[in-house]
Amino acid sequence: MNKEIVVKNIPISFISRREDDYISLTDIARYRNKERTERIVQNWLRTRNVIEFMGLWEQINNPNFKHLEFEVFKNESGSNSFSVTPKRWIDSTEAIGLITKSGRYGGGTYAHKDIALEFASWISPEFKLYLIKEFQRLKVEEAERKTLGWDVKRMLTKVNYRIHTDAIKKHIIPPKLSKHLMDIIYASEADVLNMAIFGMTAKEWRDKNSKEKGNIRDCSTIEQLVVLSNMESMNAEFIRQGLSQGKRLEKLNEIAIYQMTSLVNNQTIRKLTTEMYT
Repeated sequence: MNKEIVVKNIPISFISRREDDYISLTDIARYRNKERTERIVQNWLRTRNVIEFMGLWEQINNPNFKHLEFEVFKNESGSNSFSVTPKRWIDSTEAIGLITKSGRYGGGTYAHKDIALEFASWISPEFKLYLIKEFQRLKVEEAERKTLGWDVKRMLTKVNYRIHTDAIKKHIIPPKLSKHLMDIIYASEADVLNMAIFGMTAKEWRDKNSKEKGNIRDCSTIEQLVVLSNMESMNAEFIRQGLSQGKRLEKLNEIAIYQMTSLVNNQTIRKLTTEMYT
C-alpha cells in the first residue's frame, strides 16, 4: 500500500519493500517539471556519477547484483549517446535499489530512500532538506503508533491476569508449596491457554522461533490477544468449577476457535489493527 507525505505542496508517495522505504522519484521530479517527470529521472540516471553511485549502493546491499553488466553501463555513461531507463537498469543488473510500478495512481519509478535523497539533492538541495524533515516526522509518528499498538495489545493480556492467577492460587496450588513449584504450576496453566489458542506451549514456540524477539504473546495478533484475555477469565471460572486441566483445555480450545473465527471477520478489529500499523 502506498503512503504519502507532502513536501513543498507536492504529494510524495513511498512504499515499503524488503523492510525498507522506497520513495517516488517520479513525484520528486514534479518539483522541477510536472509534465516531464520520467524524462527528468532518465536524465539523472545517464550521468556517470549517478551510475557509479547506484552501482556502489547495489554492491553493498545486493548480493545478486550483476557486476559485469554494471561495468558496461559505467563505461558508456556520460557520453552523448548514452541513455538508460529505470526498467533497463533493473532488468540488466538485477538491481533492487529502483522499483518501477505501473498504474495511473501510485505508478512510476521508486528508489530506496538512500538513492531517492541523492536524486532529491540533484533536483534541489532545498527540496531535499524539506523531504528529509517531512520523512523523519512521518517515521517518528509511525514509531509512536506502533508503540501504542504494542502497549494496547499487552494491556489486553493483563486485563484478566489477576483473576486468572488468583484462581490458580486458591484452587490448584496446595498450601506451603515452594515458590519453585508454584512457578511450575503457573507456567503449566499459562500453557493451557497457549495450547488452546496457539496450539503449542511457550517452549515449543521459542524452539520454532528462536530468531524472534520477545515471547509467544509479544508476537501475537490483536485478535489472538483479545481471545487470550477472554480465555484467562474463562479458565479462572472453570478452575473454580473444579474441571480437570484436560477438560478445561478441551473447552477453551473450542471457545478459542469460535471466537477467533468471529474476530477475523470483525470490521472493528480490522480497523483497529489497520490504525495501529499504518
